Amino acid sequence: MGLEPKPFVFVVDDDPKILRLVADILQAEGWNIETFSLASEFLDRYRLESCACLLLDIQMPGLSGPELQRELLAREIGIPIIFLTATADVPTTIEIMKRGALDLLQKPFDPEVLVAVVRNVLAREAATAQQRTQTQAIRRRLAQLTPREREVLDLVVAGKANKQIARELELSERTVEIHRGRVMKKMEADSLANLVHQCVSTGDATKKLSQ
Repeated sequence: MGLEPKPFVFVVDDDPKILRLVADILQAEGWNIETFSLASEFLDRYRLESCACLLLDIQMPGLSGPELQRELLAREIGIPIIFLTATADVPTTIEIMKRGALDLLQKPFDPEVLVAVVRNVLAREAATAQQRTQTQAIRRRLAQLTPREREVLDLVVAGKANKQIARELELSERTVEIHRGRVMKKMEADSLANLVHQCVSTGDATKKLSQ
């Protein structure tokens, strides 16, 4: 298997000294760093990365940090944001946190604190991306099931035994066993527990399990 791609950290700040300082600190951690002096430059050049975060100054010429945050939300770009600021009033802080900012670091910041905050955010993003990939894979497997196999799966996940499934679907137990075996194979499940976990993790079995 290939190596996992390095996470990206995008930095937007109109102070060139801050950009150089942050880039130097974070590049030492092995992350990909891209810097921008204007929020509009970031918007023009941003491309989706599977694991990334944005370090964003609050007060900048042109588009401000909070304004960029609103624009990203409007475009449904869900990159996690860590704000950097020399001065942040309470209303602005409340506004950006309500809109989903993950942290607010005061300038001048402690390099170790900066690294720790970015590392935590990227770790969370990596876990989210992994879960998203797993969910997509499970849904592709579900799409391979025939309508009858899907019926059997729903009843298995609901806790029904083969005899009960056979009675409910008006099938022989042997036929249920065959369908169940095919379901296990297509879902790449090595146990009943794994099969149930796959369905529950996608929310697919919630309705059945609550009945």
